[in-house]
Amino acid sequence: MAENNRNTGAASAPKVDLRRRAPMGQDVEKPKKMRETIGRLVDYFIQSKNLLLGLLLAVVAVTVTSLAAPALQGQAIDAITERSWQEFRTVLLLLLLAFVANSLFSLAQTLLAARLSQSIVRHMRYDLFYKIDHLPIAYLDQHSNGDVMSRMTNDIENISNTVSQSLASLLSGVLTIIGTVAIMFWYCPQLTLITMLTVILTVLVTGFMSKKMRVVYRRRAAALGRLNGHSEEMISGYRTVLAYNRQERTKEEFRELSDRLTKEGIRAEILGGSMGPLMNAISTLGFVIVAAFGGYFALQGMITIGVISAFIIYAKQFSRPINEIAQLYGSVQTAVAGAERVFELMDQPDEDNSGTETIENMQGNVSFRHVNFSYLPGKQVLYDFNLEVKSGQKIALVGATGSGKTTVVNLLMRFYPVDSGEILIDGKNIMDLKRDWLRHNTAIVLQDTVLFSDTIENNIKYGNPGADDETMTNAAETSNCAAFIRRLKNGYQTVLKQAGASLSHGQRQLLNIARAVIADPRILILDEATSSVDTRTEQGIQDALVNLMKNRTSLIIAHRLSTIQDADLIVVMDKGRVVETGTHDELLQKQGTYYGLYMAQFEGNRT
Repeated sequence: MAENNRNTGAASAPKVDLRRRAPMGQDVEKPKKMRETIGRLVDYFIQSKNLLLGLLLAVVAVTVTSLAAPALQGQAIDAITERSWQEFRTVLLLLLLAFVANSLFSLAQTLLAARLSQSIVRHMRYDLFYKIDHLPIAYLDQHSNGDVMSRMTNDIENISNTVSQSLASLLSGVLTIIGTVAIMFWYCPQLTLITMLTVILTVLVTGFMSKKMRVVYRRRAAALGRLNGHSEEMISGYRTVLAYNRQERTKEEFRELSDRLTKEGIRAEILGGSMGPLMNAISTLGFVIVAAFGGYFALQGMITIGVISAFIIYAKQFSRPINEIAQLYGSVQTAVAGAERVFELMDQPDEDNSGTETIENMQGNVSFRHVNFSYLPGKQVLYDFNLEVKSGQKIALVGATGSGKTTVVNLLMRFYPVDSGEILIDGKNIMDLKRDWLRHNTAIVLQDTVLFSDTIENNIKYGNPGADDETMTNAAETSNCAAFIRRLKNGYQTVLKQAGASLSHGQRQLLNIARAVIADPRILILDEATSSVDTRTEQGIQDALVNLMKNRTSLIIAHRLSTIQDADLIVVMDKGRVVETGTHDELLQKQGTYYGLYMAQFEGNRT
């Protein structure tokens, strides 16, 4: 409801970072509660413990076979040196088995990681959708739809990517580092300590370059944001650009922003591209150090030539997971930050579902007694609101935007609880009634039509899924939409694409009315149901509404005062207070607030 957002004064929704994985040097999202979030993620891993155990075993197997290969290569070289052909053949066979086993276990690792990620995401997505389905209206009014959708899609996708792509690499990297250091120390502690110098140099260079790159990437991202914003603004406002002959100025502004982005992009690419050569140079330096000192140690009889060969491979194998872990850390942080947002939404309180009573033979008498309400503390919207609606009456609420009309409807539907006072239906407080029962007996037709990408039949039956076809067609006849439905090629089986974008606004509204008819409520709420259609369409909708309101208690919110002149009672609101009540003729005779509103519209229409 439009007025909800106006009245709440809710802060704009937090900006959502849609990046999935930040390259080294770029900013990454950092979770605020790292330990707590990881602990809750572990619970989801435990739900798929068999897959997790299989993945761990596959990672261990891949790491062991990867660590065994260099040692076997070294033994093969020593066997050649010693001309031990029998040992050489045995080592080659073992090496072949190691490579085959490594390939098979790598495949198993990939498959298990994918299965594990999808299993975890499936459970999280179900829990999150269940929570969204039970959120109070207040939360959705105060948070953008894009923010909620981003948690369901981007944030959960970040978790899925991290589990499927990064988790196994992270575990394998840690095990590889530990295993490599242990084997290198076992072969030659002195050469291992010398090799560590290149590792320290790698860490220092990576840290220095990351800081430099972070600044440049941030400037490039800002320049890209300005260019995208300018482009979107110019495209969406293209008619205005043409009308005021501003094409040349627009092109000049675009050229300036584009040149700035080009310069920042070149700097970023140069720095980003230099990381690889630097790492290669350090890696080559490591090889030189290992070869030089390894040769010296070999001449001293401390190690063999095969050990030198193995050491060169281990040195490269040792630095690779360090660089990978450094890059994966940002991906893991982004995923945990996404999980934190998902859990933040899951931790929101559910909509109030209190109340156990129902009303047999409901009449539809509605009473508002001394109701006070505020969406936010200190910003009161309704002040001592009182209203008595008898069964079958048609009551109209009028007033300026922000006067509290839609708020009255929100409270009656139990979208929000009152601060004080009470709302009664047939003498029973609505908080004591079952929430689902209350809404089953209350239907609402909004200004903004809501249709789903489904058949017309299912859209109408949304108000009563158990209704038969005869009831549905009667509802369509009552709401005056049967005629245009019959003209469609597939009739009631016509699938609405993009929520009925191919239909006119009036046709969509008639389908909404049909949905309310088939629900057969005792209380009907019309919230600006005809305010956004032309006069001719409005007459057709009004005829449908007259049929809908027969024998029902009706609350009508309207800006077009011509549509509520036959109301049994018109309630004029101003700044959350009732300032006038009466019939159309009575209020005109008073020449008060309603008279001013009516005359302003009458003069406007006549003009």
